[in-house]
Order: sequence, then structure tokens, then C-alpha cells
Amino acid sequence: MSEFKLSAPPSADTGFAGGLVQIAPGAVHLPGWLGPAQQRRLVAAFREWSTGPVPIRAATVRGHPMSVRTVCLGWHWQPYRYTREASDVNGARVLPMPDWLAELGRDGLTAVGWPEAPTYRPDTALVNYYDAQARMGMHQDKDEVSLDPVVSFSVGDACVFRFGNTENRKRPYHDLDLRSGDLFVFGGPSRLAFHGVTRIVPGSAPLDCGLTEGRINITLRSTGLTD
Repeated sequence: MSEFKLSAPPSADTGFAGGLVQIAPGAVHLPGWLGPAQQRRLVAAFREWSTGPVPIRAATVRGHPMSVRTVCLGWHWQPYRYTREASDVNGARVLPMPDWLAELGRDGLTAVGWPEAPTYRPDTALVNYYDAQARMGMHQDKDEVSLDPVVSFSVGDACVFRFGNTENRKRPYHDLDLRSGDLFVFGGPSRLAFHGVTRIVPGSAPLDCGLTEGRINITLRSTGLTD
């Protein structure tokens, strides 16, 4: 695996709840990066996005509905492709990618010292809602043409996030807790690493995050697609 280095992590006076943790080359975890107000803004936006024009739904994979429910912005993801219209739901065009959310993605990359942060232009967001029973099997984010990094925000209940290798779903992998406000970025040599969510920790959401139960995960991506 080729060497991959980020710039220096944030200094101790940033106010973040935890320090930057490199899980693998190009995969970094910054606990508590989103403050309570930012978390509440994401929760409020999620409730708006979920009503449509393409409502939140469980995608069907290999004939079975996923336990996670998803609403998409910019481009609509359906196994295993992106479209502008949600032909697997109601045929409507998805909401556009908000500029403020793309800017939050650039801010997140800047926070972890990603060299190309200023030029990051995510054009889609997959917004997932996990209830207490939801899981996400080990998978690769490989339906995008672009291999720009994936930027992930967590709000609500904590989860056990499994981050693996780029070859298969087996070991080596690393299990870590993602809590409300956490930022996770993976790109570079880890862009196609297998990853998933093995369990949700019910009742672990902080009182001031705006979500009383379940977990919201927002992943920003650059598809590299054009209309």
C-alpha cells in the first residue's frame, strides 16, 4: 500500500471532544467534531428531506429490503447505480445537494488535514436512518466514478462501525464507536475499503442533539457523473 500522509491534526485548543485518530492510511476519525447546534441543524434538515419529493425508503438489495432507510440528495442511489430520478420509488427527481452541506464536507476535510479539501465538490449525499435493530453489512462504496473521499457525519445514537480492508469482508478490520457529532473520512488508499455497522446502541444519543432515538448518518460523495 502506498504511503499516504495528512497534514498536522488540529491543535489541542480547537474544542473538539477528542483528537484525530488515523484508522488506516486515508481513513481518519475525529470524535465530537459537530457541535450540538450543527447536529440539530442536520436533524431538522433530515426531517425535511425525508418528506420528499422522494421520501425516505428502504432500498431493496438482492430481493430484500435493507434495515436502514435512506433519503438521497443530488443523485438518487439505488442498487447499484445513481440516477437523477428515483425510478425504484416514485419516479420523482431528488432534491438538489445543498451548498451548505457541501461546504460542511469541505470544512470536515480541512479539519482532518486533507490536502485537497478546498477543491472537494460532493454532488450527492446518502442520508441513512438506523433504528435500534438496523445494521449495514460490509460493503464498498464503489458505484461512484470519482474516487474523491467519502465524508461521514453521525448524529444520535452511537453505533459500532467496522472498517476493514480493500480486498474482502474478512479480517483485518477495526471496530470503533461512532458517536453523535463524530466525523469520519476515508479516501486515498482506503477509499474502497469494506465497511459496515454491526450494531446500534439504543439510548446513547445526547439530549441536545435533536434526535431522541435512532441514528442519522450522512455520507457525502463525489459521483463523477454528469447529466
